[in-house]
Parts: sequence; structure tokens; C-alpha cells
Amino acid sequence: MRRKIIKKLKEWKKDSLGRTAALIIGMRRVGKSYAVEEFAKTNYKSYILIDFSKVGKAVRDLFDDPLQDIDSFFVMLQGYFDVELHPKESVIIFDEVQSFPRARELVKHFVADGRYDYIETGSLMSIKENTKDIVIPSEEHEISMTPLDFEEFLWAINEEKSYEAIKYAYEHKKPLGQAMHRKMMTLFRQYIIVGGMPQAVVEYAETRNLKKVDSIKRDILKLYRDDIYKHGGKNALRIEQIYNEIPAQLSNANKRFMFSALSSTARFRDFEEALLWLSEAKIVNLCFNTTEPTAGLSARKDIAAFKCYQADTGLLISQTFDERALSRDEIYKKLLFNKLEFNNGMIMENVVAQMLASAGHKLFYYAETEDRMEIDFLTVKSQITSRHNILPIEVKSGKKYLANSLNKFTSKFSQQVGMAYILHDGDLEVDSDAKITYLPVYMAELL
Repeated sequence: MRRKIIKKLKEWKKDSLGRTAALIIGMRRVGKSYAVEEFAKTNYKSYILIDFSKVGKAVRDLFDDPLQDIDSFFVMLQGYFDVELHPKESVIIFDEVQSFPRARELVKHFVADGRYDYIETGSLMSIKENTKDIVIPSEEHEISMTPLDFEEFLWAINEEKSYEAIKYAYEHKKPLGQAMHRKMMTLFRQYIIVGGMPQAVVEYAETRNLKKVDSIKRDILKLYRDDIYKHGGKNALRIEQIYNEIPAQLSNANKRFMFSALSSTARFRDFEEALLWLSEAKIVNLCFNTTEPTAGLSARKDIAAFKCYQADTGLLISQTFDERALSRDEIYKKLLFNKLEFNNGMIMENVVAQMLASAGHKLFYYAETEDRMEIDFLTVKSQITSRHNILPIEVKSGKKYLANSLNKFTSKFSQQVGMAYILHDGDLEVDSDAKITYLPVYMAELL
């Protein structure tokens, strides 16, 4: 499966020249191991992959004190895996390194030795139990890996040329035309249903069987719940409460996460660690309210006011519509033909959050009770200037909609706001007078 992270790994290899180890982090089942091994096969003369979730005591014992005789360590490693390593032409992969933090700590010394390149992959990398007894090496170059974005999904189902048309239309701010836009919306709805988890995408690409795809997604959801109880410690119950509540919270009109729905006495401070766990596990995308729409959005965020999105919209759909199979089949049909009359706004906003996060954006929104305005997402221009740096984004799922909040926002913050965007299910259109660009929702990751 073709993944964009391969390009990032090539850039790391070229720029690092062995001075850092690549650390690939991401949610479980996002395809880290597969992508890294594919990269190793095509960019090195040889490689060793050590999966610390599976290897036995014999391999782990090699890491007890390898620095006393590092030459013997590498000889033993090659003998165990029956692979010849070549200086400057081989890579050693520490897969699922969170399962054996000792190996991660030693990366500093292996990198300093300089003989080989190193790549680490892991989930739950910042969880306390995986870092409490080690010194985290500064020689790590962190690369985040997300579920497949829409472009990668189209690659997987052999629709690469379709995305080239999308990029051309976006860059030239031209509509695709009725026939092409209708095709792209059909493909985009498929992406929403399937999601971006590699196993689900492969199943869909090979069989087009949504029932099998749904089964895979539900297995992944169960895996995440198992992880919560295995690694969540004293916060496991609160983590699960937040996770289970995501669909209901996103169904609310303003979609802001309200702890009062969990318990009448629940407060942010009681659930802060649980929320951080979900964020560090990359299972959710958090979108924070910013109190002032200026270029430094992070400096003005309110950590207690946030929206909590599922990191993968396909998983959200399986989590939301948890009824018997016949009902799920009907839901998928309604989604596929754009006939779903409820929860559509929740789904569209979640997939936009997913696409913006995949494109590297941190997520922020703006809400103001006094003027009764709320902007779904705020991003910042790539080239910061003295003004007009903020790009507000509204997500509209229905056929008829108003831009009241957007108009109020652009009027109130005229010096800060540049072009405003409305993401909808229609074709591309530019309103130069209002400084609003209406983008097809499938272009979100190009912003």
C-alpha cells in the first residue's frame, strides 16, 4: 500500500545522514510497521526488524549491556536474525519499541556509533509506564503517522488520476464540473464509510464488501478498548467514559465536549489525565477553543474548552451505529447515497478534522456566546504577514445553509482574517466580494 510517510522517511534519511533515529508514532493498526519495512526493503542493502511485542528473552538479553562490547552485540544480532549488516547501507528497526523501553534508551549510543541507521515505531510512546525508567534520547526525529488521507485512499482503489484533477481545480480555483464533482463526492463518501485504517482499506479495495470492512473496524475498536484497560492504569475507567461518549458529544449542536454528560459532578480537572492519554495514544483529535484569532493560536487556547473527534471517521461510524448487522447495512447505504438524515453534520465535521490533522494542522475553533458566533476550525496561513493570517473554516452538510457566524467573524476581525472557507458538498466557487471560497469537502486536506 502506497503511503506518504515513505517520502518523509526518504527526506529523513537524506537529511539526517545517520545523526538521528526516525521515531514513527501513531495509533494502533495505522500501518507503521508495514510502511517502515517497505521503506527498508527499497532504500537499504539489508535490514533487521526487531518486533519487541513478539521477540523472546534471548533477543532482549542482548540489550542488557551492549555498550560493554558493541561489536559483539552487532555480531550476535546478525547471527540471531541471519542477516548481514553493511555499514552505512543497513537499517535496524525497533518495532513496537514501547514494549521494551530499554532499547529506545540505547538509541542514543547506537546512533553515536554511526555504523547503521535506526528507525523506531511505536504506539502509546508518551504514556508514563513506557518512559518512567528511561532517559528519552534527544537523537530522535519524530514523524507522526495518521490513517490514510483521501489521496492515499484513492491511490489504494486505483483512482490516482482523480486526485490529480482535484489538486488542479484547487490550485486554479476552478470548479470540476458537474460530472466530475459528482464522481468525487461518491468516492469521498466511500472514504468516509471505510475510513483510513489500512486493514479496512485493503479489504474494501479487494472486495468492496462493506460488511467485512465493518467487521475489521469493530475489531480495531475492541483493540483500543483492550488497550485502555491494559495501559490506562488508574484512569482506565475515565478514559473509556470519554471514548464511549464521543459520538453523543459530536451529535450536539455545538459539539463541544461537556463533562456534565458523564456525571453531574464531573469536572475537567478530574478527567484531564484521561483526556491526555487518549490524545497521546493518537486515538482522538482534540480541537481547542482559542480566545483570540491571531497567528499564535496555541498561545491563546483554552484547554478546558475543546471538541473531541475520532481520529478515523470510519471508526466513528462503526462506533456510532452499533446496532444489529441489518441496520448497519441500511446505514451504509444511506451514507453512500447521501440519504442519511441524522448525524450527517457530525460525520462531516469529524472527517474534516481528520483531514486537517493529516495535513499537519493543529486544530482550533472559535466560539463567542455574546455575539452568538462559532467557527468550526481556524488555521493559519503558511506564510505569516503583518495581518490577514487567520483562515476560518465552516463545515456545512446540508443543501441549504447560512454563513451568519462566518460573516460576523470576518467583520469583527477584519484585520486578522484572510480568505474564509466554507466546506460543503457542492462544487468549487469563489465569492470575491465576500472573500469566501466554497470548497468541495474533499479538498479539506489541501488547505
